[in-house]
This record gives sequence, C-alpha cells and structure tokens, in this order.
Amino acid sequence: MDFLVIGLVAFLASGLTLYSGFGLGTVLLPAFALFFPVPVAVAATGVVHLLNGLFKGGLLWRQAHWGTVLRFGLLAIPASIAGAWLLGRLGAGAELFSWSLAGRAFGPTPAALVVGAVMIVLGLLELQPWFQRLAAPPRLAPLGGLATGFVGGLTGQQGALRSMFLLRFGLDPARFIATGVMIAVLIDLSRLPVYALAAGAASGEVGTRQGLLVAWAVLCAFAGAWGAVRWLKKVTIGLVRGVVAAAMLAIGAALVAGLIGT
Repeated sequence: MDFLVIGLVAFLASGLTLYSGFGLGTVLLPAFALFFPVPVAVAATGVVHLLNGLFKGGLLWRQAHWGTVLRFGLLAIPASIAGAWLLGRLGAGAELFSWSLAGRAFGPTPAALVVGAVMIVLGLLELQPWFQRLAAPPRLAPLGGLATGFVGGLTGQQGALRSMFLLRFGLDPARFIATGVMIAVLIDLSRLPVYALAAGAASGEVGTRQGLLVAWAVLCAFAGAWGAVRWLKKVTIGLVRGVVAAAMLAIGAALVAGLIGT
C-alpha cells in the first residue's frame, strides 16, 4: 500500500506541479508522513524534490531568468541550512504531550507539531482566493529568498512562498516555471546535506524499505515530469488546490495530534 500511495502521488504531483505552481514537496510530504517519522519524511521528500528538480532543470534550464535565480538563491541557501538545522534539533526532542485512545498512546514530537502546524496554516491559506492572487513586489526578492529558504529547510514547503514572490517579476510562463525550478534546486542542494548529517546522528531510522520507497518515488516523479513536458497542457487547478488543501489540513492535524509522523 505504501508503494502504491507514494508512487501515485509522486507521479501525479510531479506532472501537475510543472504547470500549477504547487511545489512537489507540498503534495508529497503528507504521503511520506503517513509512513515515516517527520524528520525522515521531510528528508525523503527533499531527495525526491531535488532529483526531480534536476530532471526538470535539465529540460528547462535555458529558459530560466538567472538574475532572479541569483537574487533569491544567495540568501535562500543559508536560510535553508538554518531551517534544516532547526528541524534536526526539533526532531531530537521527546513527545511534547501524550493522550490515549482505545488503549493506545499518542503524542507529537516537536518536529511533528511544527511541521503539522505549518501544513495547517498553508492548507487554510491555499483555500483563500486572496492568497492565490497574492504577489510581492520585486524589491522584496531578498526577503523572499530568506523566507522561502528557511521554510523550505524546516518543513520542505517552499513552493507557495516562492511563487508569491516570483509572480510580480513579469516573467512569461516558461521563464516563471524554469526560474522556480532552479531556485528550488539551490534550496534542495543546501538543505539535504544537513538532513544527511542528522540522519547519520540518528542511525537506524532509515531502513531498506524506506530507501526503496524514496527511489520508487523518484522514478514515478520523473515519469510524471516527462509526461507533463511531452503532452500535458496547462491545467485548471482549482479542484487540485481544494484536494491538496484538504489533505494538508487532515495530515497536519494528525501530525499535531501525534497520530502519525512520530
């Protein structure tokens, strides 16, 4: 069941996010959180996100606006490292509280509580029409890099913030997509080594089956991106936004309650 769920989510999310402006991590993290502890889920999502971004970048890099990539990336890189470091610290904490149901005990770790709360907030915002239209002026690009990098490192949720800051740069759709992909690659390259160090300090959390799940998700994401570039037209994403927002709210609430991701 885990391979079916994660493979299907990775395939569909990778294809749709090429056009929709959603980040792959926004859709894939809830699926991984169903089966992995939160720090491992964020790291696994980051691996898929990076490799999928490199694949898309190989297809689209010529169309990227590199001035914008650098304006974001120079501050997004250290901010992403800081966010990833904080996630590692939170993941090392004990359960904040516990409760029981039907003889079973539940309780969130600090990492699950923070990531779950962020997912709830972003899920609620995704349902607001004003948030979907929100765009920051280009002069705030450095702030956008800091915010996108830090939130991306801490939770893996970087797509919504990045898009909000890029919308006002006057980029045509192809440049907008390609520029976002390259910024995401910079953030992923900076945060993944921090996750790897944290995983090394907590050896035993990542098993063979989890590694196979990540590899399977990467392959399915590649297939989704390839199909999107070849034959998908620009899609209407209103229904997709609603479904993804509902999933984020449900999974975020489950993380905060300690039902999953611990």
